[in-house]
Amino acid sequence: MITRLIEKSARNPVLVILGVLLLTAGGVWAVFEVPLDAIPDLSDVQAIVFTEWPGRSPTLIEDQITYPIVTSLLAAPGVKRVRGVSEYGFSYVYVIFQDHIDLYWARSRVLEYMQKLTGKLPVGVTPTLGPDANGVGWVYQYALVDESGTHDLAQLRSLQDWSLRYKLESVPGVAEVASVGGFVKQYQIEVDPNTLAAYRLPITTVIQAVRNSNAEVSGRVLEMTGTEYVIRGLGYFRSIEDIELVTVGTDGRGTPILVRDIARVQLGPEQRRGVAELDGKGQTVGGMVIMRAGENALGVIERVKARLEEIKPSLPKGVRIVPTYDRSDLILRAIAVLREKLVEESVIVSLIATLFLFHFRSALVVILILPVAVLLSFIPMAYLKVTSNIMSLGGIAIAIGAMVDAAIVMVENAHKRLEQNPLADRTETIITAAKEVGRPLFFSLLVIAVSFLPIFALQAQEGRLFTPLAYTKTFAMLFATALSVTLAPVLMVALIRGRIRAETRNPLNWLLITGPRAGDYSHGVDDSCVRAPGGRVHAAVE
Repeated sequence: MITRLIEKSARNPVLVILGVLLLTAGGVWAVFEVPLDAIPDLSDVQAIVFTEWPGRSPTLIEDQITYPIVTSLLAAPGVKRVRGVSEYGFSYVYVIFQDHIDLYWARSRVLEYMQKLTGKLPVGVTPTLGPDANGVGWVYQYALVDESGTHDLAQLRSLQDWSLRYKLESVPGVAEVASVGGFVKQYQIEVDPNTLAAYRLPITTVIQAVRNSNAEVSGRVLEMTGTEYVIRGLGYFRSIEDIELVTVGTDGRGTPILVRDIARVQLGPEQRRGVAELDGKGQTVGGMVIMRAGENALGVIERVKARLEEIKPSLPKGVRIVPTYDRSDLILRAIAVLREKLVEESVIVSLIATLFLFHFRSALVVILILPVAVLLSFIPMAYLKVTSNIMSLGGIAIAIGAMVDAAIVMVENAHKRLEQNPLADRTETIITAAKEVGRPLFFSLLVIAVSFLPIFALQAQEGRLFTPLAYTKTFAMLFATALSVTLAPVLMVALIRGRIRAETRNPLNWLLITGPRAGDYSHGVDDSCVRAPGGRVHAAVE
């Protein structure tokens, strides 16, 4: 079958060239479609359930929230393990699934099994599902800096929470923008316990009165002189004075008791557990851009940068955005290093092939097959969503040395047959020479191509680290194997022209044979030897 394929390909060059051109165009498209990143994603398939219960101790959080959530998710399909973390006021539950499970299917199962918690959690506690990101989703971070001093940390945090965050979350590929640093603005009511006791008012009455007053109520529609008027009650707080005028009860004489009579109302910061600092110059406000799982990291970063450029003219005077972490630099440098090494390897392989074949047109057979096979290996990468990173491109670098072996051997065999039969039909001789070695070469390259298959048996982080390398090395070798019995015969027939120098007259082979101190032979000379200048005799190499 292989010999028939070689002959059919050599005698139908137009079809083969058109097919290779179409596949090469697909490879060029795939190069721009393959996601770019610096390193492989080593994180597990996981979903995070976050629950907030302010002011409660870790022990209470563990008993009332974390334990019920963990026990309800243990029976979910595909779950490998469930981890719970209880902190002061917060609960985190990490649900880790099997490696082969789709992330969004896993998130759906978590939401489904969380329905079992209805009525089992404290009143007012609502678990939320974390963003659809992975462990390497943190791709960009920035800080808001106001060197003029006209905006404090609370104003910068409000700008981040109510403007920048929503504008960046609308960027395609962004799962979340997390805010750090600054102060979250709060309306704070500091109740005087002595005054509250004098009026004999419980604190719950004050809380309920304030909560009921911060609401709008519907009325009805009145029709007067053919016009409808909608009546509604406006009750949302707009200032500190609105809160101070809330009635919480009456004294013994019927006089209303207002919030300002029993408490002090002010604007203040929400309790925080940490700070953000920039370059040792003091506290600052920032945002962390989290990429959605499976997205192109470099593309997401570029879109975020473009959106920040659009936002800059609308920022308050004196406020500027300072990038503090940008993974695109690491990605570009990692890809540049590997691209440089790939080019170096390709040039070295091409030069060596040219020197040893000592026929530039024949060397073109090897030189042309190499980039075509590399481009074609990107097509399955694009469809399988294999990220182009330092490991996956390393697989191509490993394969480059072996990708051209078959083409070199076929060209060498063609040269030998043309040297032995210089008067025979050149095309028939080349096809016959290719068929002679095509079958063993095909299966030998096929063995090399599948040599990395055991790597696919690795699991967990080891599998996620080395699987991209195994994929790309296998893809490159498989395409090189296919091209060796299809494109190589076509190129050999088209390019092996002109005078073919005998192998014994190749200056490079002559140098390797003679060496700087070749010894004399005292015995006779036969047809397999070559007499060098000066009377020395050296064996010819085949």
